[in-house]
Amino acid sequence: MKLPRTLALALAATVLAAHPMGAAAPDASLFILNSSSGGETAAPAALYRDGWIDFNKNGAKDPYEDPALSVDARIEDLLARMTLEEKTAQMVTLYGFPRVAKDELPTPAWKDAFWKDGIGNIDEHMNGNTGWTNNLVRPKHALPWSLHTRAINEVQRWFVEQTRLGIPVDFTNEGIRGLLHAKATSFPAQLAVASTWDRGLVARIGRITGREGRALGYTNVYSPVLDLARDPRWGRVIETYGEDPFLVGELGVEQVRGIQSQRVVSTLKHFAVYSIPKGGRDGTARTDPQATWRDVQTLHLAPFRRAVRDAGALGVMASYNDYDGIPMEANKLFLTDILRGEYRFNGYVVSDSAAVEFIHTKHRTAATPADAIRQSVEAGLNIRTNFTPPEDYGEPLRRLVRDGLLSENLIDRRVREILRVKFWLGLFDQPYSPAPAEADRIVRHPDHLAVAAEAARKSIVLLKNENHALPLDAKKIGRILVAGPLADDAHGWWSRYGAQLLDFVTPLAGIRARAASAGIEVSYEKGVAVKDAAFPESDVYKEAPDAAVRAGIAAAVAAARGVDVIIATLGETDDLCRESASRISLNLPGYQEELLQALHATGKPVVLVLSNGRPLSVNWAAKHIPAIVEMWFPGEEGGAALADILFGDYNPSGRLPITFPKSAGQIQMNFPARPGSQGRDYGQVEGILFPFGHGLGYTTFAYSNLKITPDKQGPQGRVEVSCDVTNTGTRAGDEIVQLYLRDDYSSVVTFESVLRGFERVTLAPGETRTVRFTLRPEHLALYDRLHQWTVEPGHFSVMVGASSEDIRLRGGFDIVDAAGRLERPAGATDDLDPR
Repeated sequence: MKLPRTLALALAATVLAAHPMGAAAPDASLFILNSSSGGETAAPAALYRDGWIDFNKNGAKDPYEDPALSVDARIEDLLARMTLEEKTAQMVTLYGFPRVAKDELPTPAWKDAFWKDGIGNIDEHMNGNTGWTNNLVRPKHALPWSLHTRAINEVQRWFVEQTRLGIPVDFTNEGIRGLLHAKATSFPAQLAVASTWDRGLVARIGRITGREGRALGYTNVYSPVLDLARDPRWGRVIETYGEDPFLVGELGVEQVRGIQSQRVVSTLKHFAVYSIPKGGRDGTARTDPQATWRDVQTLHLAPFRRAVRDAGALGVMASYNDYDGIPMEANKLFLTDILRGEYRFNGYVVSDSAAVEFIHTKHRTAATPADAIRQSVEAGLNIRTNFTPPEDYGEPLRRLVRDGLLSENLIDRRVREILRVKFWLGLFDQPYSPAPAEADRIVRHPDHLAVAAEAARKSIVLLKNENHALPLDAKKIGRILVAGPLADDAHGWWSRYGAQLLDFVTPLAGIRARAASAGIEVSYEKGVAVKDAAFPESDVYKEAPDAAVRAGIAAAVAAARGVDVIIATLGETDDLCRESASRISLNLPGYQEELLQALHATGKPVVLVLSNGRPLSVNWAAKHIPAIVEMWFPGEEGGAALADILFGDYNPSGRLPITFPKSAGQIQMNFPARPGSQGRDYGQVEGILFPFGHGLGYTTFAYSNLKITPDKQGPQGRVEVSCDVTNTGTRAGDEIVQLYLRDDYSSVVTFESVLRGFERVTLAPGETRTVRFTLRPEHLALYDRLHQWTVEPGHFSVMVGASSEDIRLRGGFDIVDAAGRLERPAGATDDLDPR
């Protein structure tokens, strides 16, 4: 039977739409596209029964096909039916079109491909990613969105109908700036989102990312990144929620819950201790993290622990790096003992791309590629991912089992963990997206775009505002010069991990649109490029600017004549601060500072807008420029959000999730820090530019009436902290009230202070609100000498304020043991094993 293509699609969509998620669709596969013939082929309708699907096509309702049975019973039945080939096929990723898969839709050749036995997941299939150098082929099925969903259904249908056991596929995709798909909703980068300090907003971003993913046919989103940005030279700082484990953990929990509320798996990246490779080097390095075991536990694992334990994340991506001489992909301590044993992880672990191969080629702890595979499976890896054919991993994996070098019982365990996730996703009850046409309504829904715009505005941080230089008074301004290389770069905020094919609103476009409504003339001069011709060598030694650079600066200076204010937009583009793009300097790259100095020398008021992916050591600007705004990478509508801030239509409320050091030579210089570790050294410059938690607005706030109850508590009790916050200015605004804690004396060295609470409050002028925090035992616990988490008796200092260095209220409470003692001596026996 053959039908016109459009009619077949319409019929299939109608059938699918009639069966809600969770119910079997008896006729869902009557019509499937046949990419080789261009026509439609009749599918075996007998597979789709009343309330169940005959995946193995034997005419009987087997236990794994029965929705009435427990998930455990269904898994064990299915596992017992699987051959070694089918099991190992579940342990591999097929990178989708156009990366590894050369076809968007199934072809007859698929019957002879490795995935004839099934596949664990298919990653980034037909998502419209343009690639690092805009060299990837544009898929035919990325747009419109409903077409993509129908195409994913067709691929899924092939696996259900054309493989022996019909095991559905988990379709994976990236999602740290919104979904990685053509024209999906674009959110700010994670570092910008973290600058909002807004849990509820992050939860909404997660829900939208998951909702758009489900609508487009994806069931697993690689998000959030929970690595800590402790070294700002590192290229992926922009992808993180910042440097502090508590803030990262709080926001990470909300993102996970948001994504998984849509029945989409949230896969955490990158487990673990990945973000501090030696020297901050990424790319081909990503090795030798400089962290003690105590730092691993108290800093780097803390966000992952919360995301798994508290939010129930069902996916984890194992990282590229080693720790203490053992590659993470082959590290049973992390992937099994900690993740599954301590954290009770109940999902599956996927490798970062080529990380398994690195066990052999880079770390050299496996003498052969096959032994690298053995080590990874034994350590706890479930699915290998790489931009190579899946058989490159699957065939050696099968040989290892046949040769007796890997136990099939261990393979069963790894596959059981994968299948559990697929059952949680509902793929064995409804493998298809039930209403593909809904994708066109859901993706970029106006409500989603409104959340993205809110996130962009809230993410912008006002770093400095001397003499109320901002907001700009439109009634007193006739002409504005917008200058700098970040002012009108429509590709500067693009990300390989974010939504694709976007029409970015640049700072220039946003300012022009806002200025036009006030009758203000806006001119533009680029001045200089983001980086100079000698970059990255110029981060070490920079020659005097050549004639072309001088001419560009001169043109910008000439354009400043007759204007009332200059807005200099400087910083970094994606290619300077992303994966495999670390730096050794935190200065403005190229000749941007020379441009800024020349513009300042005109005598015109200058506002510096920074758009960058890491903290920059803008020492000259901090001393000479009255107003500095940090906007990071704010998403598609970033220029409009910036204009709202500059003209006072929105009161800036962002706060820094990361410290701005004065120099790369100070690294590490971050929060939290241990006592004395960042103290004065007479041979070095002292202090930082902008501290963790810092951010200004167009109004002021006063703190009062600190209350701490009880003032004495047992180790397992809770302590309530409250204070009053009053808007003492003339504008409504948001204050982010931050609670810091210090264990004054302890058996091991703890941090000078730690963040243990934050609340965003919106206050009208003159309004007062009481802000409340609850300190639980886990907020007070330390990692003791015996490597146990414990709450020790003693005095705890409480500090509440507007940043880690702007403390407004101080108090304290005591933790006492059963005998009423405040302090106990350290144990006489120390465990010196760092594991």
